[in-house]
Amino acid sequence: MVDNSSTSLPVFQSDSSDWSSATDATSVRSRFTIKSVKTKKEPVKPEEPIPAPAVKKKRKKSISVCLTNCRYDVIKRITQKLGYKEVNEIDNWNLYWTDLSISIERCKEMKRFQKINHFPGMLEICRKDLLARNLNRMQRLFPKEYNFFPKTWCLPADLGDALTYSRLRKNKTYILKPDAGSQGRGIIITKNLKEVKPTDRIICQIYITRPYLIDGYKFDLRVYTLITSCDPLRVYIYREGLVRFATSRYKEPTGVNITNVFMHLTNYAVNKHSRTYTVDNEAGSKRKLTWLNSYLRNLGHDVEKLWRSIDDVIIKTIMAAWPVLKHSYLACFPNHDVIPACCELLGTDIILDKRLNPQILEVNHSPSFHTDTELDCEVKEALINDMFAMLHLEHCDKRKIMREDRKRIRERLLQGVSNNNSTEVKNFTEYFRHELKHRGGFRLVYPTMNGDHGYDKFFHQGQSSLYCDTASSKARETAQAALRDEMQLKAKLEASKRIPVLKPPTKAKSESSQVPSLRKPIPSFVLNSFEPQMIVESEEKERLLRLSQRDYLVRSNGLLEYVYFSMKVNGMLRPQDERKYAIYDKLKTLSDTKVKTKGPAITDLLEGISKSALGTYHGGNIPSTWNFTSSERILERKHKSSRLSTVKLKHNT
Repeated sequence: MVDNSSTSLPVFQSDSSDWSSATDATSVRSRFTIKSVKTKKEPVKPEEPIPAPAVKKKRKKSISVCLTNCRYDVIKRITQKLGYKEVNEIDNWNLYWTDLSISIERCKEMKRFQKINHFPGMLEICRKDLLARNLNRMQRLFPKEYNFFPKTWCLPADLGDALTYSRLRKNKTYILKPDAGSQGRGIIITKNLKEVKPTDRIICQIYITRPYLIDGYKFDLRVYTLITSCDPLRVYIYREGLVRFATSRYKEPTGVNITNVFMHLTNYAVNKHSRTYTVDNEAGSKRKLTWLNSYLRNLGHDVEKLWRSIDDVIIKTIMAAWPVLKHSYLACFPNHDVIPACCELLGTDIILDKRLNPQILEVNHSPSFHTDTELDCEVKEALINDMFAMLHLEHCDKRKIMREDRKRIRERLLQGVSNNNSTEVKNFTEYFRHELKHRGGFRLVYPTMNGDHGYDKFFHQGQSSLYCDTASSKARETAQAALRDEMQLKAKLEASKRIPVLKPPTKAKSESSQVPSLRKPIPSFVLNSFEPQMIVESEEKERLLRLSQRDYLVRSNGLLEYVYFSMKVNGMLRPQDERKYAIYDKLKTLSDTKVKTKGPAITDLLEGISKSALGTYHGGNIPSTWNFTSSERILERKHKSSRLSTVKLKHNT
């Protein structure tokens, strides 16, 4: 009874105004009665603590990263440091990091919570030939705004224009680059474009002969650019970067130093092999952008104005490929409504001319993240850390999104209902807010708080301007047509060599068929001589061999010489023919002089022999001036023997 009263009293008195005081009094009395009862009947046992209700722990979201096609150790170190799990391509990864360009098939297979580190279509500015084509197109549309790159030609399509330009400006120097090369491979500097082969696929640019120098050395800037979205476009630039120096003091190109790559090229892959390459943060061959800013400030230059110009150049370069980027993104990722499906970290190479005007050289879609030196490690590790903080991979609930996708598929199959997600703007807004809050060393250059009305016109490039016919496109079409015709001709030649032998139709056997026929078999097909036939290579070789044999026989037998002299005697030769075949006259005059010096002509010999036979020369005396050969001496002996025989006959008679 005591236990029931102690447990039930607070419940029944819950409606009274003095609920707390009554409850305390009854609880005190009940505790005293419980102790008195327990001391009399059984010993006191320690009270067991009442277990607290179990609270469900929130399962931590696991972030998985696929690094199958990544060769840089710094990426793997940072992902391990952040607690990300490395998985294979077949798993449900959150981020796919690759050093290669991505395919359309890879993009279309991605789920809504997955992200990849490249945009489809980014090669429009990352290949040298496509960058040149897009910048030239934008320069024709906006000539005043797009004047931040050297004049460029895509060869062999623009070879004629380049040769014409070089003939008009003979003092220019040109730099030739492979259309898809990297790390300074295959780069040539020349003053004469006549050395270029018409089949080479290269990029020809006017070489900047007067760049801005520091301590007499040429340098360029590696500026890291992050694109987190293309629709809408969002561009960040990292505050830190690299200044890469050449290892030989710069001089304007001449015939002596034009092949010195350590003087004219600033690529790290080239200059690291030089004996003068040094590693120093303040005076080495590779330094930080912050060092350059302080150096220029000490010289009195406006660094903020310089970086505004660099930001403008990078934004305009990306906008040159924006129509292709947007079209490819919307075609590959129509259902990505939680986070942007792609991000891209570009390495933009900028060179400064003598007036500190930035000129764009190239854009790398997979910049090097090797950490060979302490400076590289310091810059690139901070860069990757800040980039991963901005990606906000924890924003997606992988399991929840997969359940929603399965539910959508089930409803669409069973009921034909498609639920359109209307929270795309909200989710992207939250994502962009987190991105801006955790940007670290990145600074947002587009869009800006001040408004970007000056860039609006670059978005409206026009459908016709993007796909219009240019000299390059027409040359490509012509080359493709020629290649197609050549392939078709080769296929026809191969098919002609494998012509099947057509058997005559079978007839009933008869007695006459058993008799062998002397007639030649009639061919199964008749060639029309009035139509052009296919040229077989073996027959053509045999025809040329027979022609050469005929030419040899004609010349060796003297037919050509006989025709020449007969036409000359009849006065039928033209003046050009006489000049062409004058060698025959020279040979005839030489032969005539040789005959005169050696002895009499053969007609004189025959006349002398006939006279001696009649007895004109008695005693067989022959002039000593005659030089006989062995055959002539034989004739002389026969004449003597015949004369002796006639004398003997007369004596006998």
